[in-house]
Amino acid sequence: MKYDEIIKFIKSSHNQRNVDGMARYGINPENNYGVSVGKMRELAKEIGRDHELALKLWNSGIHDARILAPIIMEPDKITEEQMDAWVHDFDSWDICDGCCGEFAFTPFAHEKARQWCGSDEVFVKRAGFVMIARLAVRDKKADDDVFLGYLPLIEKGASDERNMVKKAVNWALRQIGKRNLALNKKAIKLAEKISKLNSKSARWVAKDALRELKSEKVQERLSGKK
Repeated sequence: MKYDEIIKFIKSSHNQRNVDGMARYGINPENNYGVSVGKMRELAKEIGRDHELALKLWNSGIHDARILAPIIMEPDKITEEQMDAWVHDFDSWDICDGCCGEFAFTPFAHEKARQWCGSDEVFVKRAGFVMIARLAVRDKKADDDVFLGYLPLIEKGASDERNMVKKAVNWALRQIGKRNLALNKKAIKLAEKISKLNSKSARWVAKDALRELKSEKVQERLSGKK
């Protein structure tokens, strides 16, 4: 499908009820036609990988097109410049998380995660912690020291009271702690430390993380690993 055909499809599929429902879950309703992610994924299969088309769809500014764009990107064509440009366009958690899922496959992923975690912009900062969460799952070759290096960033970020940030901080901590038994112990220790901070957000991050990291299911799975 060509760019014009995709935009026409998105606009003709406008579903205000979906838009309103998304808004209740914190998804930006602006420039949003409410096309389901399922439909966009089906469309992505039909299109295949097409990086130039992905860039053009992103530049449309249409929410639904920006959901589709990262799905059809060609990972080996993603540049640092593109990542830095797109992250400042993020205006909704679903777009942020979808893009970071693809950005995590790039050779710049760890660098960008550390950089973005230090931002004051809500979605740039969220992106940094989402990248950590994605990398904890996807970067099988990274040493434990890489993820131990993220713990101070998580400790600092846990006190951010913004909902979009604190949930990503929590996600990053949980994913690091589920990577292996050694990191699980470190993540639990940090969560216990965070729980004592004078911050409602930090206490929530810690309590929610500890619930999963200490769970029987997680402990049994990790104990079975060498």
